[in-house]
Amino acid sequence: MVIVIDPYIAGLSGDMILSALVDLGANKNKILEGIQSSKKFLLDSTIKKIDFVKVNKHGIESTALILDIDEKVHERKGSEIKQAISKSANELGLSERTKIFVECCIDTLIEAESRIHGISIESVHFHEASSIDTLVDIIGVGIAIDDLGFFDDEIVSMPICVGGGTVTFSHGTMTNPASAVLEILKNSNLVIHGSNVKNELTTPTGACILVNLTNSPVKFYPLMKIESIGYGAGKNDFDNFSNVVKIVKGLKNDFESDSVIILETNVDDVSGEILGNLIEKIMNDGAKDASIYHGITKKGRPTNLVSIICDYTTMDRIIDTLITETGTLGIRVTSSDRIIVPRKTHAIKITLKNEIFDVRYKSSTFKGKSTFKIEFDDLKKIATHLNKSIKETELLIRKEIEG
Repeated sequence: MVIVIDPYIAGLSGDMILSALVDLGANKNKILEGIQSSKKFLLDSTIKKIDFVKVNKHGIESTALILDIDEKVHERKGSEIKQAISKSANELGLSERTKIFVECCIDTLIEAESRIHGISIESVHFHEASSIDTLVDIIGVGIAIDDLGFFDDEIVSMPICVGGGTVTFSHGTMTNPASAVLEILKNSNLVIHGSNVKNELTTPTGACILVNLTNSPVKFYPLMKIESIGYGAGKNDFDNFSNVVKIVKGLKNDFESDSVIILETNVDDVSGEILGNLIEKIMNDGAKDASIYHGITKKGRPTNLVSIICDYTTMDRIIDTLITETGTLGIRVTSSDRIIVPRKTHAIKITLKNEIFDVRYKSSTFKGKSTFKIEFDDLKKIATHLNKSIKETELLIRKEIEG
């Protein structure tokens, strides 16, 4: 199964995620009972009312968390919140994976505050996050995830809308998103975007829950058969969109998908030797693939189209190599989704002619049929060593792998 968290329009907060999980089918009573059981670990905070109700958000029926609390404190140490969350997770008997998850959520929040203010983790004090609703959100999501068994599924996230304008809190007013949200998302792979809404659409608690649920961003929904959808409502109402986060559960097909960067440039004054060396250098730079195509351009000139497939992490390095080696004055950059047959990489040792060799190969399965391909560099090395043809050596290695 695949779980798509979709904060693309309305962003997300802790209570929106929790409400969406309830809307998706998490046991409401189990969550409410678990939260009520956990409130004793935060003194000077009282939950007067808590429930999940159906609401209509700009035409979308969704689930909202109703929480009425009485707080006698306005500041708590981060370690105090963490201790309450850890004790709650243990008392509720959450799975080990979920215990780790809830503790990582609060750790992420504490560490972000520590880096922002330049203080030790032990010295971190929460203001906005000091309320018991931080415990409610994190523990509630933990119970819901455990109940739904989501940690056995693939979880991905659409780009996160953070809104725009300014946000005012205990440290004054600053541009939105607030520093805590930026710090939490900084070292993740997840992608953010702003909007013309003059509100904070993604909260620190929502961000810390999300980054601990997934580090897999997607620009588009994966190929999937939709099974169920959960809509979690935020507190605010907006004129132009439904303030809900969507969580979609579906059955993924036999393929995997990802996004890649395609770099292209035309060169008409570079020798074949340079192009051959270029491909070798680009592959060493981390390209996924490199191709050169012959063609005709303006004024009947013969040209070579250099096409590189890479990702964001290697793109700049490869662009430097392209410009340095070819002297090109322009490179086209496009992003593309691709479908991938799932594969596994294996490294084994085999014995041929009483000698031991290291062999790498990739295996894949599609519609019940399994195939594998031997790494050509290993195949070539062994063939040369044994003084045999590539085809003959491949047959010998295949026989060993297939047993």
